[in-house]
Amino acid sequence: MNHPAVDTVVYDFGNVLVRWDPRGAYSGLDPAEVDRFFAEFDFMAFNLRQDAGRPFAEGRAEVARTHPRWAPLVDTYLERYADTLGGPVPGSADLVTELKQHGLRLYGLTNWWAETFHHAAHAAPAVDLMDGVVVSGRVGLAKPDPAIFEHLCERFDVDPARAVFVDDSPVNVQAAAALGFHALHFTTTDTLRQDLRALGLPVTTR
Repeated sequence: MNHPAVDTVVYDFGNVLVRWDPRGAYSGLDPAEVDRFFAEFDFMAFNLRQDAGRPFAEGRAEVARTHPRWAPLVDTYLERYADTLGGPVPGSADLVTELKQHGLRLYGLTNWWAETFHHAAHAAPAVDLMDGVVVSGRVGLAKPDPAIFEHLCERFDVDPARAVFVDDSPVNVQAAAALGFHALHFTTTDTLRQDLRALGLPVTTR
């Protein structure tokens, strides 16, 4: 088989390699109170700020000023972060292993807090098969900012024209495509296998 034009796969992690649900941190708490928290506090906006490198102490102080009622639940999220991770996305470990065996360069580009990224490999061991990882919270940039994609390319000598980017967020996929990546919206591992095969990668389909 001829070498494919693509020689690199760049993975998002959350809900691509490892299942993530922020509500997992609140298992066992009053469901009505948890619902109110997510309805009244813009958790995803807060989370993106933390993903982009804001120290937790700074974010926590802001919540204490603006939403003091919910500050204890923000603490709970960090304390019980491991419970937000539901293990590997089905089929993901096998696919990463197969790509590795075929000699593909594998990198991670993940929006993840600096304070919680140490949980990633335990929840999804395929994380440790990456040749390198850019963690948003460590570099102070977050997807879909083009700068974090450019940082990845410079750090690991990635040519977007020869790289696939895989993410479950359409906004992030669009940002990668605008920079010249073969950008794929992740839904399931089986669908990803088909998409990779269509790009010429020698992966099996199921």
